[in-house]
Amino acid sequence: MIQDINDNASNDQQLNPATHPSNSLDWLTRLIAFDTVSRHSNLALIHDVRAYCEQLGLTVDLTFNEAKTKANLFVTVPAGENADQINNGLVLSGHTDVVPVDGQDWTSEPFTATIRGDKLYGRGACDMKGFIACALTMLPQAVQLSNSGQLRRPLHLALSFDEEVGCLGAPLILADLKARGITPDYCIVGEPTNMAMVVAHKGIAVYRCRVHGKSAHSSLIGQGVNAISYASRLVGYVDTLAEELSARDDNDALFTVPYSTLSVGTIHGGTATNIVPNLCEFTFDYRNLPHMTQDDILAPIQAKVAELNAQMQARAPETGIELMQEESVPAMTDNNSAELQSLIAALTGDDERHKVAYATEGGQFTNAGIPTIICGPGSIEQAHKADEYVELSEIERCDAFLKKLLDSCTTQPST
Repeated sequence: MIQDINDNASNDQQLNPATHPSNSLDWLTRLIAFDTVSRHSNLALIHDVRAYCEQLGLTVDLTFNEAKTKANLFVTVPAGENADQINNGLVLSGHTDVVPVDGQDWTSEPFTATIRGDKLYGRGACDMKGFIACALTMLPQAVQLSNSGQLRRPLHLALSFDEEVGCLGAPLILADLKARGITPDYCIVGEPTNMAMVVAHKGIAVYRCRVHGKSAHSSLIGQGVNAISYASRLVGYVDTLAEELSARDDNDALFTVPYSTLSVGTIHGGTATNIVPNLCEFTFDYRNLPHMTQDDILAPIQAKVAELNAQMQARAPETGIELMQEESVPAMTDNNSAELQSLIAALTGDDERHKVAYATEGGQFTNAGIPTIICGPGSIEQAHKADEYVELSEIERCDAFLKKLLDSCTTQPST
């Protein structure tokens, strides 16, 4: 049986802020109805959540992209007997953007939440509107505890834009917090982990290499400089570095791929077989273990580029190689999160620590000095695919986890 549960939301995003949901499944239904693919604005979703928070009596802070077409949202449930403490506390972090559905074969409308059996389908169901839905459902209870003076540490909610295209929004949140003098104690990023605790992830850096040669007829190759040939030498060197990374003695067996990786992803060059190509371009990514940096591969690659540039320019001064960084997301470390890990283990009843190869905004929080873990409903295996789903039991588990988390932040009234 297929059940359309999009009763309170529509794809035209004309949602009534006076009728916000009171449970996580309804909230997830509402959030999925917002088409927040990264190339689109997320403002309709952000303004809807803002209205909800303001109805709860909370003060919402927004930070925008340069074009003012997208926004982050940060809101604090204050703590203390006078409900006026906003510093320190715990951040629940989630990104509002989702990946495109173009070219994917969905069996139901991707922006209409649909239940089939024990799963809820829709774009963003697990990555990561499921966690956001659970966090929003918990807010009224947190506010009630705050108003009664029982919340002993502030609870923050951070919703970002453009995580899927390079984690572009979170740095603006962090810069705003620094400017306001707010230093959270911990952060939980609700990416899908099947509610397991992820304590570290790799960083990622993406590079584009553009090799400028000199054209000539292929029968007169001495008059040209073959851009593809020189690009292939650099590609070969990248592959050699990748092999060296895999053989290092400081790798980490807790990662599925226990070493830092280099991988060439695209290559384009040449116009015809009988023309010495004057341009070749390729991209590669570097996924580093948390204890390693981009300099570990960038310095030797730059040295190789200088060597090849000298060879090329000895034949034609106008030739050469450009190396440009297109994306950079830092690794998330577990260096300072032992206390947070112990708390999460106690709340989930699972003491196992996991480390993952994909990157999240967690690395930006740890870079800002905020101990962070990743824990959220759903499986990363379902993310970005057609018929993305989250199991209903995962939403229930997340609700229960956040309830325990809130309880851990609460001072019980004296009797």
